[in-house]
Amino acid sequence: MFKGHPKGLFALALANTGERFGYYTMVAVFALFLRANFGLDAGLAGTIYSTFLGFVYFMPLIGGILADKFGFGRMVTIGISIMFAGYLLLSVPLGGDTLAMVAMLGALVFISVGTGLFKGNLQVMVGNLYDDPKYADKRDSAFSLFYMAINIGALFAPTAAVEIKEWAETSLGYTSNDAYHFSFAVACASLIVSMAIYYIFRPTFRHVEGGSRKAGVVNTEEELTPAETKARVVALCLVFAVVIFFWMAFHQNGLALTYFADEFTAKTSEGIQSMAFNVWNLVVVIIGVYAAFSAFQSETKNGKIASWVVVFAAVAFLVWKAMNVSGSVAVSAPIFQHFNPFYVVALTPVSMAIFGALAKKGKEPSAPRKIAYGMLIAGLGFAVMAFGSFGLLTPDEQAAAGANGTFVSANWLISTYLVLTFAELLLSPMGISFVSKVAPPKLKGMMMGGWFVATAIGNMLVAVGGLLWGGIPLWIVWSVFIVLCLVSAIFMFAMMKRLESATK
Repeated sequence: MFKGHPKGLFALALANTGERFGYYTMVAVFALFLRANFGLDAGLAGTIYSTFLGFVYFMPLIGGILADKFGFGRMVTIGISIMFAGYLLLSVPLGGDTLAMVAMLGALVFISVGTGLFKGNLQVMVGNLYDDPKYADKRDSAFSLFYMAINIGALFAPTAAVEIKEWAETSLGYTSNDAYHFSFAVACASLIVSMAIYYIFRPTFRHVEGGSRKAGVVNTEEELTPAETKARVVALCLVFAVVIFFWMAFHQNGLALTYFADEFTAKTSEGIQSMAFNVWNLVVVIIGVYAAFSAFQSETKNGKIASWVVVFAAVAFLVWKAMNVSGSVAVSAPIFQHFNPFYVVALTPVSMAIFGALAKKGKEPSAPRKIAYGMLIAGLGFAVMAFGSFGLLTPDEQAAAGANGTFVSANWLISTYLVLTFAELLLSPMGISFVSKVAPPKLKGMMMGGWFVATAIGNMLVAVGGLLWGGIPLWIVWSVFIVLCLVSAIFMFAMMKRLESATK
């Protein structure tokens, strides 16, 4: 799975893991911080939060345009520094007055701008590694590994944010408001680690940073005619259009699916199911999965033996935990957020193995076809929710019923997140790979920024889930997203000839 890739991939992936861990740690508690520290109502806090997310995903367009002119490595370096300044400013407890509000908003600007310079351009550099013909056939798998690294950071972030805050309150005696700043400090520290990884291993990817040309260096970039450039840009814009509706549906995990978790899902979990709500149990599952793949792929006898020992140890631990489960655990809506990154990390080797086997037979689908399949599977995920919601009260009726309302098993959401993650693995890393491959050489930064702009627009349209939440039967709410996913998939298949021709 990891064999045959350039060393630069792992350096860039680990640098991104540190940055994403910091970002998701901050995001996990930021909305709560706004309300607790500044006394904002839910609407204003939500507006600040969503506006920040919009800028985070829009700014890579500006960062990409600058990188096309000044170099990807230079923009990444500047971006890390600006992000660090933003997280550092958030880490300082300044109270809840006007000055503190201004400082907080300034920190958000720094983080948004820094992310815009860092995130998209780092991904362009990953793609540039695979412009080398020696690695070209591993581009899709490279972005799968890169995407997995992002989700390792996301998996631990919510737990880290909550536990460091609780530690500051109970062990250090800080008030609830000031304790939030310790979570932001974690983000600050993670960026230091990210910076260290980036600069220590920079020699492994420095040749793809772009920037000024040195004398005597031959330009190996592909030269395109204006017609070819136009065809590629059009193909990318078609993909961006589909991506908007995927993220609109997928990111209901932070809105409509979270509302469902909060209002319609059982508040406690017992037995083996309760083990899924402990992140460390999930980590053991991940270790077991990767050890199993290592056992089959290892080229040495000792390597195979060691891998199988780890597999059996992981299974034995989980069996022991299952046999000793007692009582019930409280299930809060935010905890469901760790299932998506868990599935991404655990299933990445599975998806890579499947597509690797297909590639050997010459039957691996193209990136655009994978994206279309991803949209179909996303529709299936919401079909699971629609099926599980038949017969339930509307959200308004459920609120009026209170404790007498109908509550369903957490398994509906756990299953839905599993299906949606399969869709995500087909669409997100494959989409990024497609952009890195198809984007005209002189527009790589801008086109990767376009991918994030599409994501930003999709995030803004997530609000549709909230607007539908109220007096409408739940199965109709989920059906809206089913239809959007199916229509997008049909559109992709209709444009497939044009999209696939752009990759040749």
